[in-house]
Amino acid sequence: MLDIAMLNEFIVEAKATTYVGGGAARAPCRPSSHDIGYERGDWRYFGGTDFAGQEVVWLADEPVWAMNYFGCVIAPDLIDGAAAGTVIKTALSAMYREGRFLGGMEFDHPLGRYIDRSEGSCERFSGSECIMVDGQKAYMLDYRGGLVIP
Repeated sequence: MLDIAMLNEFIVEAKATTYVGGGAARAPCRPSSHDIGYERGDWRYFGGTDFAGQEVVWLADEPVWAMNYFGCVIAPDLIDGAAAGTVIKTALSAMYREGRFLGGMEFDHPLGRYIDRSEGSCERFSGSECIMVDGQKAYMLDYRGGLVIP
């Protein structure tokens, strides 16, 4: 039986270590992809830094959890990809230090206000994040995921 609390703990650890933590890229599993991975014991994680991406957790070589997302800068006159990445990494680092990756968050950064809204739990969830600059939405991302075990 899958321990959901352990799964949630591993997801937070992997997310904090990979994209947010500046994890080293691995050989891409798909042409032109940018892959970052993480492993601990029987747990294995794959994520990417593309605007369109997927994250997967395996336990003992069986996929048990996945999420996908699509995001974009919608106001390039207000923020660029590098600045958006800085805001996101700083905000998510704060969230992961709380031991979670869901539940919503608002975070003020000098480059913009990060807002995350989600519904559900590690087992099944959906949400969105955005960055507001001068009261306007400058970046947005939608995500969804959950357990993928039969």
